Amino acid sequence: MIRATTFQRNKALRGNATGARGNAKKVTGRLAWAVVVVSLAACTAPGDQATVNQTAEAQAAGEQAATQAAAAATASAKPSAPAAATKAAAGATATLQRTVADVLGSVVAANSKPATADITSALTAAGVPARSLEVSAGRTPTGLEVDSMEAAVVQAKECVIGQIRDRKVTVTVLPALSNGKCFVGAAG
Repeated sequence: MIRATTFQRNKALRGNATGARGNAKKVTGRLAWAVVVVSLAACTAPGDQATVNQTAEAQAAGEQAATQAAAAATASAKPSAPAAATKAAAGATATLQRTVADVLGSVVAANSKPATADITSALTAAGVPARSLEVSAGRTPTGLEVDSMEAAVVQAKECVIGQIRDRKVTVTVLPALSNGKCFVGAAG
């Protein structure tokens, strides 16, 4: 009796699954047909021409407004004060970057292991203000030579940092620290 009941349940479930697949096909077919009918009705609706005209007028008004906005933007093509200041600061930073690279290149050409004083005097002689210049120590606290020397110059909110390592000079621009300096610690 239990087997017969289980068999009957399985048969009923298989029948429901097949019926559900058939119903899904019918529903899908009906939906597709409804979409076609609605599309055809929209194409032949009597108010269609008025809707098309209103849409064309709205589009023309939008294009005219965009053209006027573009003309106004072109007329006032002068850069704004903040944009001009940003561009000037970027130019000053690039000039400072070239100066640091040139000066450090000259220093390392004269002495492959320059002292802090050599770097400081060369950069200040090139016009870098001493108050914005930071140069790393040339020796460790125990008196050993360092592997590299760094010089940093604060320019606005950026640091132009030059490094001498193995007779090569590398210069990069990084953001200044929150205290307005480039180096952490007592170097200065």
